[in-house]
Amino acid sequence: MAFPFVDAPYGLKPVNLIGGQVFAGSTRELPIQYGFASNIFYGDFVKLTAYASASSPGGFIQRVAISTGTANNQVTGVFLGCSFTNPVTKQKTFSQFWPAGTLAGDAVAIVCDDPDTVFKAAVCSATTVLASGARGMVGANLSMIDNTGNVNTGNSANAVLAPTATPVTTILPLRCVGLVPDTAYSYSAVATSASSTTTVNAVAPAALPIGTSVAYVAANGQIVETGMFLTAAAAAGAATQTINQQPVILGANANIPSGATIVYTVYPEILVKVNLFVHGYYSSTAV
Repeated sequence: MAFPFVDAPYGLKPVNLIGGQVFAGSTRELPIQYGFASNIFYGDFVKLTAYASASSPGGFIQRVAISTGTANNQVTGVFLGCSFTNPVTKQKTFSQFWPAGTLAGDAVAIVCDDPDTVFKAAVCSATTVLASGARGMVGANLSMIDNTGNVNTGNSANAVLAPTATPVTTILPLRCVGLVPDTAYSYSAVATSASSTTTVNAVAPAALPIGTSVAYVAANGQIVETGMFLTAAAAAGAATQTINQQPVILGANANIPSGATIVYTVYPEILVKVNLFVHGYYSSTAV
């Protein structure tokens, strides 16, 4: 088992910038409205509001829930904590999350707002049920799951949604740019017969989540990455597992050979970037 072990989603955490540039911790402080009535958790998406009326002034940060839609939900960045003067103690307070309804006039959010930031995130099949990323998802657009954060830790519980089919190419909030090998773990099994176009024929050695990456060992001992992944969870002992399409080997569709050792790899975390036009800095449309 890899270490550390991922046991729950945690929102988005900055890792670096596209092109391998280092994330130096650069952030922007943006104001939170006095008494803003919703919690904002570390790792949540946030956006700047635009002036709507005297009762809805612009220029403040608020949490934004984005799953698949993007209309009126332009992302400014990811919330990385805040500071404010505690209205009871009158002391400057630094907090992992914004407690809803805090009556502080000097509250500022710490926001990672660089559109080129690459984030690490957990993959889930629904709510906070952990799933897997796969090589076949890299370069694809993915949706998010908007969950309620944890007031005890102050952390977000948002996650990337594991696709149940070949990932779509339409505009979605995130683009997968890589996998996180540090927390990945693998199982092996023997193919009981040649795998068909949509199934892997082997006894599942353990419970396998949606998104589990599928590879096999070639006769020369090399790992052959098929680029395919499970589109449904498989219970331990299941005789077959459903995959998103027929394996692609040497640029052509081919079955996994009968008797080959199959390698199932679970990637609980992937690397993502906010898509063009979803990030507010790249959109000319009014908020």
